[in-house]
Amino acid sequence: MAHFPKEPPYAHGSLPKIGILLVNLGSPEAATPGAVRSYLREFLSDPYVVEIPRPVWWLILNLFVLTLRPKASAARYAQVWTPEGSPLKVHTEKQATMLKGYLGERLKQPHVVDYAMRYGQPSIRGKLESLKAQGCDRILLLPLYPQYSASTTGTVFNAAFQVLGAMRNPPALRTVKHFHDHEGYVRAAAQAIQDDWVKNGRGDHLVLSFHGVPRRTLDLGDPYHCECLKTGRLIAEQIGLKPDFYTVAFQSRFGRAEWLKPYTAEVIMDLAKKKVGRVDVACPGFVSDCLETLEEIAIEAKGEFLTAGGKELHYIPCLNERDDWLHALTDITLKNLLGWNSTATPESPKASRDRALGLGAKV
Repeated sequence: MAHFPKEPPYAHGSLPKIGILLVNLGSPEAATPGAVRSYLREFLSDPYVVEIPRPVWWLILNLFVLTLRPKASAARYAQVWTPEGSPLKVHTEKQATMLKGYLGERLKQPHVVDYAMRYGQPSIRGKLESLKAQGCDRILLLPLYPQYSASTTGTVFNAAFQVLGAMRNPPALRTVKHFHDHEGYVRAAAQAIQDDWVKNGRGDHLVLSFHGVPRRTLDLGDPYHCECLKTGRLIAEQIGLKPDFYTVAFQSRFGRAEWLKPYTAEVIMDLAKKKVGRVDVACPGFVSDCLETLEEIAIEAKGEFLTAGGKELHYIPCLNERDDWLHALTDITLKNLLGWNSTATPESPKASRDRALGLGAKV
């Protein structure tokens, strides 16, 4: 027999709200080995992220990864940590705050905008329960991954479904699967590159680096590789780049298995060997700067490029709090709220309560 948790108090006449929950990957609570170990344990224990038989991976994770990796990873996080905390968390929180303001100008229905992290805090469970407690009977779940992958967007969906599936009276849920070819997102990503070129000059080659995933996921039906290639092509077309001026590549390889190619690190090293003067790197698969952009590209890849004989590697920041990106995010949100949002004046709480009492409701 199912045992549901207690429902929040219900009051006749209360105005139902729409909840919008942005979700990003997550980060440790601090740039320390202990905090990183806790984060990695949760992250790398997710079967959506590591598709290896559980007993085998449990041994690898606990005997090697969580023993050897936290100290080195904490040192990497320390290089990009801000006084406010993790860059990813800081940018995601700001985006949620700004989206609420943008939506307030265009959405008539009462609504709540919040954010969560798939791993770490604030959790998806905590935020979904909070939205329900605030009276949200409809929730739009919007993972901040432009391209869909089972290991990113897919696991966000799974976590949300588990939370709502345990509720007696769950809110209605809509999900945004991807926005890799959304006109506003592509235009903002392209404009961010062009704005940087106006400010810092244009390099001799552009690398569009996306987060990598194992190669076998493509064979298993994951559309991520194709969506990254399409995003890269659309950005290049928006700017007017020739095919030989840019390269789409994949970073953050982990382990010995083959991942999506070409690898960003190898592309950058090859450009250094070819004596390409300046290489620009943008990461359109990330809408917020984070460890993978600020440390892996702007620090680590830059150092390797210079060591290999390259002249200059220039990192182009992510969309973060750009106005054109926030307008695109607002458009993506409103498009997925069609049928939920209304310009009609909602019934007042008193009128709704009186009507319920007239129909025999007990308060």
